[in-house]
Amino acid sequence: MANTSPSPSPSSEGRILQFPPFQSLVDDGFWRRLSALKLDTLRTDQSPIFISGFYAPCSHSSVSNYLALHSESLPSDSNMESPLERVRGNRNKCPIPGTLLNTNTLESFRSLDRESLLKAEAKRILEDIYSGRAEEDPSVLLRFLIISFADLKKWGFYYWCAFPALVLDPPATLLNLKPASEALNSDEVVSLSAACNEWRNSSVTTDVPFFLVSISPNSGAILRPLKDWELCKDEGQKVLFGFYDPCHLPTNPGWPLRNFLAFISLRWNVEKINFFCYREKQGTADMRLSLVGEALVSPPSAWRDPECIPKAVGWEPKGGKLMPRFVSLAESMDPERLAVSAAELNLKLMRWRTLPSLDLDMLSGVRCLLLGVGTLGCEVARILMAWGVRKMTLVDSGRVAMSNPVRQSLYTFQDCLNGGEFKANAAARNLKQIFPAVEAEGIVMPIPMPGHPISAKETDTVLESCKRLEDLIESHDVTFLLTDTRESRWLPTLICSNKNKIAITAALGFDSYLVMRHGAGPMPTAPGPCGTATDVESAGPRLGCYFCNDVVAPIDSVSNRTLDQQCTVTRPGLAPIASALAVELLVGLLHHPNKINAKGENAGSIVSSSEETPLGILPHQIRGSISQSSQLTLLGHSSHSCTACSQAVVTEYRQRGLEFMLQAINQPTYLEDLTGLTELMNSVGSCQLDWIDDDAADGDEIDDF
Repeated sequence: MANTSPSPSPSSEGRILQFPPFQSLVDDGFWRRLSALKLDTLRTDQSPIFISGFYAPCSHSSVSNYLALHSESLPSDSNMESPLERVRGNRNKCPIPGTLLNTNTLESFRSLDRESLLKAEAKRILEDIYSGRAEEDPSVLLRFLIISFADLKKWGFYYWCAFPALVLDPPATLLNLKPASEALNSDEVVSLSAACNEWRNSSVTTDVPFFLVSISPNSGAILRPLKDWELCKDEGQKVLFGFYDPCHLPTNPGWPLRNFLAFISLRWNVEKINFFCYREKQGTADMRLSLVGEALVSPPSAWRDPECIPKAVGWEPKGGKLMPRFVSLAESMDPERLAVSAAELNLKLMRWRTLPSLDLDMLSGVRCLLLGVGTLGCEVARILMAWGVRKMTLVDSGRVAMSNPVRQSLYTFQDCLNGGEFKANAAARNLKQIFPAVEAEGIVMPIPMPGHPISAKETDTVLESCKRLEDLIESHDVTFLLTDTRESRWLPTLICSNKNKIAITAALGFDSYLVMRHGAGPMPTAPGPCGTATDVESAGPRLGCYFCNDVVAPIDSVSNRTLDQQCTVTRPGLAPIASALAVELLVGLLHHPNKINAKGENAGSIVSSSEETPLGILPHQIRGSISQSSQLTLLGHSSHSCTACSQAVVTEYRQRGLEFMLQAINQPTYLEDLTGLTELMNSVGSCQLDWIDDDAADGDEIDDF
């Protein structure tokens, strides 16, 4: 083989070959993608991550190219292998394999042994040279390393890039370096330019950064992959070792040549190396920018030892100093996106160690209907947001009063002015001001109630409200019953029971509270996204609803009442406790494999599997007292005489619809007659008379009070 080279240039002959440092350019998308990967997949795992960087030959006479890192540099959630293969074939993005070490703490980042890390990467390069891998995939000669720490709370990122380069000892000597247009004759320039353009335009070789150039008088210039080295040994050929050069300087070749020289010298025992720094302009080869040079290389003898750990350099400087870089995305991010990320952070951190099975996608998609937006409704809405629930509809017919803002956390003094804004509208608006990503809608609507008869002219309006309430419950996954009166909970309880929808009740006394989940309906219905429609009777008794323990139908609890009886007079700390338990109960229910059909558990129940019930036991009812500092978990089964969820009531509702509702509203005793409560009360009275008569017959005297 003839290693013919241009005559040495006086200005470059005999000097040490020097290389401008390679530099990185990390896109914001890389850090956003890393944040998502860290939160959702990696969590506390600090294992190395295989990534890809991209670079291209210099295309401007005054600006060098960088190694760029984008979002696609990182692996996908489903495949943590190197993303190298899915980014091949782009002429402007030659993929280079890299390794990312992302630490969990800033202290860990600062304490990393950078020298050992660099030597380890250099040893891998040396192993790839001896194994022949570098011939098959030359990009490994440019492998890189990044160490980082991601401050996920503040969206700040500390990082440091390294481009490991084997240290030649003695250093390579530059014998000659000229523009290709001067180092080659005119025919060779034309031929080489055409060959380079063909190489770059091929989908197979466009992003292969290292190649061989053979130039012969007969066939002109031909570019070949490194594995075709044997074809370049014929006498009479001029051989150049080419690479995509990111550097623009006319006096120095770029950083990729460092390991390329070591490879050529070690793999093929070539000491005097003719190299070709390929550069281009506007997408085509530019022989005036490209360089042809000659270097004398003598690799250290220690490299021949397979156990050798070579000396290496390559940590990227910042402003001429060896130090890490820091980038903050907080100021450049959309405020709403920043708010969403901050709100989700606590939930995602919970999945790292404590609740790995927490389903945030399910929570963000669940649709919650809140009936009543008073003290309970405001607290429930806020806690739902904290759990990641994003879709809420708030129903109330009242207005914000001056007494509300101090107890009801979604209202302000401004909402009370001019007679007060409707609570539903004010609550929905203020929820969006608290967290712009929430999808909150306010609906001003009264809830029809039994025990509150209506006039004929009100019939159409009330029936319209009944139908609208049906539609709302049908279109939501969960209904919270948070109204002030007992009777206002009856109709939504009935509808939820009929449609087999999850219903959660929270009710307050002065210093006590009740939180409960209603059982499934008495008859199977079409399955919904958050409940499984099965015949629960076959699996055991159904859990009861809010009305299952009543022996009378719901009645008017507002009229002819003093002010303290009409208002919800409670100790101020009661509503937040009950609201929190109501939401916690829902989250536990949604994560239970049986959803609405989950059996009730009491305190002390043995949880069979933390994976099945990651949030602990799932009670049916929780009753608490602040004055006693006590809390009980209770279990109650459905009643065959319940005025809201019994078979008789649901069947009548299904058959008669709105006509049934109207009769229940206007006739206080109708529900008692339908469910057998009237007969039950009569039988109880009859039993008492029989007992008296029996006693009298036995000669006992009865005092007549």
